[in-house]
Amino acid sequence: MAVILHSLNGILVIVLIIACGAFLERRGWFGEESITLLSKMVTQLCLPTYMLANMLNNFSHNQLVSMARGIAVPFLSMLAGYFISKVLARAAGIPPERRGIFVTCVAFSNVIFIGLPLGIALFGEVGVPYVMLYYMANTTLFWTLGVHELASSAGTKVPLFSLKTLRQVLSPPLMGFFLGITLVLLDLKLPRPAVQACAYIGSCTSPLAMLFIGIAMSKAGLKEIRFDRQLAAAMLGRFFVCPLLLLAMLPYFGLERLMEQVFLILAAMPVMTNTSIVTKSYGGDYQYAAMLTVVSTLLAAVAIPFYMWLCH
Repeated sequence: MAVILHSLNGILVIVLIIACGAFLERRGWFGEESITLLSKMVTQLCLPTYMLANMLNNFSHNQLVSMARGIAVPFLSMLAGYFISKVLARAAGIPPERRGIFVTCVAFSNVIFIGLPLGIALFGEVGVPYVMLYYMANTTLFWTLGVHELASSAGTKVPLFSLKTLRQVLSPPLMGFFLGITLVLLDLKLPRPAVQACAYIGSCTSPLAMLFIGIAMSKAGLKEIRFDRQLAAAMLGRFFVCPLLLLAMLPYFGLERLMEQVFLILAAMPVMTNTSIVTKSYGGDYQYAAMLTVVSTLLAAVAIPFYMWLCH
């Protein structure tokens, strides 16, 4: 019971901030330019500096070396989820123009905007590097397999690997993470004022990310939601199939318990926020992607306490 209450407390904090973002959006505080600015601040400024400061303040050379073997688990579980979601899409009767969206929404989770702040709320700062390990796998596969699927649904052919794909994978948050890892492994130190400045800027990551989610959910609205077999199949894949695939793999890798717990919670996160944005850029059914994002975000309030209980 204590575990469930703890997870509900962490979710409630996030829900309140999300609700604040939705309320302010309804009051007309945020136009398109300010929403774009907020997203850029999180992904290109706050999160990279947060990653750098966290690595320098909380980890040693030996800890990072021992942590590296865990990266195989999210990669393998997401690949398995990707192929199973393609089968699930056909079984659920998803039309071809939505099939790639369905597969991407099921296979890949929202690690940054929801997974990171929720991970901090549930596990503390010590869980952040494990979040980033999962993020490395998630962002690599999303910007290769995921974008390929989203473009295919819109009738556009996109290669799995290209210079554009590489630029998308090597995002500012991941580069901040890699820089922090490099400095720790080489036992290099930055001036203390620089580290503190990064920590101050990085502390804005979670609240700004939650405000962004609230704004996005408010704009998407609930009128487009249609509860049918296709929606049920998507939520079944996102919150049941993918987490249990990861759970089934854990005994074969012998990871430390906290890493296992963080990975399991991240596998049960909602649909990636970028899914609807990328779908729109290729001329696909972005409203369908936004609907899956909204519904999965709401259902996470039920799924996360269950998986926290399962962790313990």
